[in-house]
Amino acid sequence: MERFNVQQLELDMDINWTPVIAATVCGTGALYLFLKWRNYQKIQKKILNARKRRDTSLLQAEQAVQQFKIQNPDFESSSIVSLSLPELTGKLKDGSLQPDAVLYALMEKALEVNKNLNCSTEILMESVAQLEDIKSQKKGLLYGVPISIKDNVAYEGHDTSCGVVSKLDQPALVDSVVVTVLKKQGAIPFIKTNIPQGLLNYDCSNPIYGQTLNPCNLQKSPGGSSGGEGALIGGGGSFLGIGTDIAGSIRIPASFCGICGFKPTARRISVCGISSCVKGQKSVSSSLGPLARDVESLALCMRALLCQDMFSLDPTVPPIPFNQEVYESSEPLRIGYHENDGYLQPSPSMARAFRETKDLLERAGHTVHRHTALTVMHCSHILFIVTMCLLYIVCVLCDFRKPGPIDPCLRDQYIVLSTPGFIKRLISVVLKPFVSDEIEYIQEVIAEWRRLNVDVLLCPMLGPAYSFNYCGRLTSALSYTSLYNLLNFPAGVVTVSTVMEEDEAQLSQYTGAHGDMWDKLFVKAVKGGVGLPVAVQCVSLPWQDEMCLRFMREVEQLTAKSKLTRKH
Repeated sequence: MERFNVQQLELDMDINWTPVIAATVCGTGALYLFLKWRNYQKIQKKILNARKRRDTSLLQAEQAVQQFKIQNPDFESSSIVSLSLPELTGKLKDGSLQPDAVLYALMEKALEVNKNLNCSTEILMESVAQLEDIKSQKKGLLYGVPISIKDNVAYEGHDTSCGVVSKLDQPALVDSVVVTVLKKQGAIPFIKTNIPQGLLNYDCSNPIYGQTLNPCNLQKSPGGSSGGEGALIGGGGSFLGIGTDIAGSIRIPASFCGICGFKPTARRISVCGISSCVKGQKSVSSSLGPLARDVESLALCMRALLCQDMFSLDPTVPPIPFNQEVYESSEPLRIGYHENDGYLQPSPSMARAFRETKDLLERAGHTVHRHTALTVMHCSHILFIVTMCLLYIVCVLCDFRKPGPIDPCLRDQYIVLSTPGFIKRLISVVLKPFVSDEIEYIQEVIAEWRRLNVDVLLCPMLGPAYSFNYCGRLTSALSYTSLYNLLNFPAGVVTVSTVMEEDEAQLSQYTGAHGDMWDKLFVKAVKGGVGLPVAVQCVSLPWQDEMCLRFMREVEQLTAKSKLTRKH
């Protein structure tokens, strides 16, 4: 058979194929650019529609508040929003406050906070209609209490976007279990709050709704991924909010924004109806938990959620009601502690806040022991962080590869996540032998816990709040929070102090645990933090959630008493 000859074919057919081929190539390129342009237009339309829905809901809420104020000329919201949650529930139950007045007071405050901090993804105007049901059924531990919920908590008819464009325009068909239970307890979900793109970052920014700011300093991050909750509650726009935590996503915003947050034992509260970009992974479970202004509010939320309604709606949740006796106990505690995990040296303010809290506990008659097992296997921290990175590579990129913009807070992580496939496979091979070490480490920690015969653990909490765009560059700093997700220990955060001038001055001598580039980045991230809140972290064994909250309450009360004494 003769070799195919294009030139001969051109001569035989009296056709010049060169311009035809050129036109085809140009046409293919033009088609590619056209399709890319069309896809960009679709993405932008999705984002604009989401922003329009948010803006419409904000306007409707503003109009509803104004209408209520016209109909009730004596209405004054500041006296309502300044109440504690226990005070509020008491006034609602005795009838001295009505649910409609409380809802519109919180709605007005939330609108004001959102203008300054950009913490909301949407106002839930169904909350106004829910008032009628609330009035006819005056019952539940959270009767008439407006609550905020994180974007990824399903509420019927609204997106759970996770800050990812591909998840827009997919409204939830039904409420999540937690929303259903809260409604049955009389609560009124009234606002959804902002998150970082993909949820697995501890800043709070995405290409759809933008960057959320810290209520204590507008130049700082509110933390994440429950950052919208932290900002809204810290700014006074909500009494109680619901977040999720897989590496510190409740506790970090609580620390950065000066409030309290609690991560229960995984599966203690139902996660049915909670959206995520990471599906199918089981090595580290996400926990759903509350954020609030004080510990008593966290405990009240847990009491409300741990009820027969939740156990019936989600039979996979162990039917363990809230143990009020453990929470209210005043017996002296046996407290373990570690002041440095050996992986990240605490910032000066972190270290001081920890020492002051430890001293307060000792002076109050509690027994304190150093807990060593948490620092002997630093590789477990590394294992967890690398595992989370691999989790990103396998799962999160599935959503990010779908065309859409990458948020600035994720760019450094995205570079890592875009690692070529053969390198990812090599990493997985290298890590495989360490899987058994993870289980051994958990057993070692529990064995040391038993040996010391401690009830709870006190440790530093990451802080103060970072400047923008450092969270994505400092995933290694998650060691103080992510460890308790790996162990599946309940953990909570209590704000105990603020950054002082001397703390800031000591940053110039900070060398870190290793003196590497990440330690230097950490100093840059926390610099300029004078006046920002600083917290400590309280931990207990799995399923001992009430003991953890009881410890948190003790820390909170001793801190408040100490501040009062210093004033006088």
